[in-house]
Amino acid sequence: MGGSSSKPQTPQQVYRPPPSPVVNESEKLLDKPWRDIEWTAVRKEKLLNEIKRYKPSVSSVKQARILLVGPIGVGKSSFFNSINSVFHGHITSQAVAGTTLESSVTLKFRTYQVEAGQNGEPLPFILCDTMGLEEGLAQGLNIEDIPNILNGKIGDRYQFNPVSPLEDSNSRNPEKLEDKIHCVVYVLDVSKMGLIPEKLFEKIRAVRKKVNEFGVPQVLLLTKVDQTCPPVEKDIQKVYHSVYLQAKIKDASARLGIPLLSVFPVKNYTREVELQQNDDILLLSALQKILHFADDYMRDMNDKSECSF
Repeated sequence: MGGSSSKPQTPQQVYRPPPSPVVNESEKLLDKPWRDIEWTAVRKEKLLNEIKRYKPSVSSVKQARILLVGPIGVGKSSFFNSINSVFHGHITSQAVAGTTLESSVTLKFRTYQVEAGQNGEPLPFILCDTMGLEEGLAQGLNIEDIPNILNGKIGDRYQFNPVSPLEDSNSRNPEKLEDKIHCVVYVLDVSKMGLIPEKLFEKIRAVRKKVNEFGVPQVLLLTKVDQTCPPVEKDIQKVYHSVYLQAKIKDASARLGIPLLSVFPVKNYTREVELQQNDDILLLSALQKILHFADDYMRDMNDKSECSF
């Protein structure tokens, strides 16, 4: 007898969707920016003109004095060069930028004026560059020099001595408001935040404590934002869309005790040979806020001096 043969049944195929692509944390973007900024030529021109027309609220002060503080190689000198470039309309490199293998390039206290273009009038602010902060107690900028810098006791091209701070022989002389520092700006490289030793963070916090005693406003700039986030590297307009950068900014704010509203990401000109409109807008936006903080301090100090009479 011939039996009927049956074909083996194949198991029912179950549909499985393709795995979702793995998204690198540094590439995640928010649908809406967490801080609004206008990326237009009109906005850039408005910022340029507002800064050019800025006048300190206290008539005795002709230029706001802004102190740059930070570890070596984070972009303090590059920030000045970048601001200078924006107002000149082309890339400049007046301040020596970069680092040696182990130490700061800036060994002297330098005060830099920015002019409104070639042979233009000096703008109403001065950027003051310091020796870089380093881990060791006898390395880099000496914290004990901070009060003399804030009070305008240290002049342009003063040679820093990490071991021995300046002894103020004129401490009894009243300091003029126009000679003082009106805003302190800390500069950190966001691409190396995780590599900063805790001892260096402690040193920055020690500087902050000194500055707090003088009531000077403090701002934090985070540089090299394009080097940590691929979407931002392609388009700087994504800087406030980046989940990664938002977390870094919040972390820096918390670790240094600087309010989030006083933390600004920027992209210095270090590789480009031509100006970029969006980079300019980010730089100018930060500078405008710094001048606002400096003005608040001047007004406060002037009110106190008037009340003392």
